[in-house]
Amino acid sequence: MSSDLVKTSKFLSLVLRHKPEEIGLTLDENGWADVDELLRLVSAGGRQLTRELLERVVAENDKKRFAFSDDGTCIRASQGHSIEIDLALTPSEPPELLYHGTASRFVDSIRETGLHSGDRQHVHLSLDAATATKVGQRHGKPVVLTIRARAMAAAGYQFFFSANGVWLTDRIPPEFIDFPSH
Repeated sequence: MSSDLVKTSKFLSLVLRHKPEEIGLTLDENGWADVDELLRLVSAGGRQLTRELLERVVAENDKKRFAFSDDGTCIRASQGHSIEIDLALTPSEPPELLYHGTASRFVDSIRETGLHSGDRQHVHLSLDAATATKVGQRHGKPVVLTIRARAMAAAGYQFFFSANGVWLTDRIPPEFIDFPSH
């Protein structure tokens, strides 16, 4: 992704996931923002953002962080919000195992208390260990935790599958986490 797309993606993450008030943007209860309003507010703040660039960011972001509404008039982040919104996701039956990438320095704490959403609405999980490793690398020496997701679901925990392929849940107690032995 070009540097313009990366910068725009980071900016959109800020205003669509964490701080819409930075530019005076209003999100609805499901996290959707009006595209025309977004473009107007960004322009009024002195930034350059066109509909074409916005479409490229949505289409070319490898993690599919953003999505347009079916009619193309609204945009939202697919997940990862630190603000309270309802993504209107339907609970889904997870696969047997999911994976969570973290940094090695957090493992002792996770062994004690499990995984919590922290400043986000959900714990994010991957379908494969390779993706989880990439996530963990962003925070330090990566460690991949294996989550017994189907067992959690059988115990009454809910899972959601976001539009960009990330599995979400509220928290993961330590008894459902398999830690690497090394």
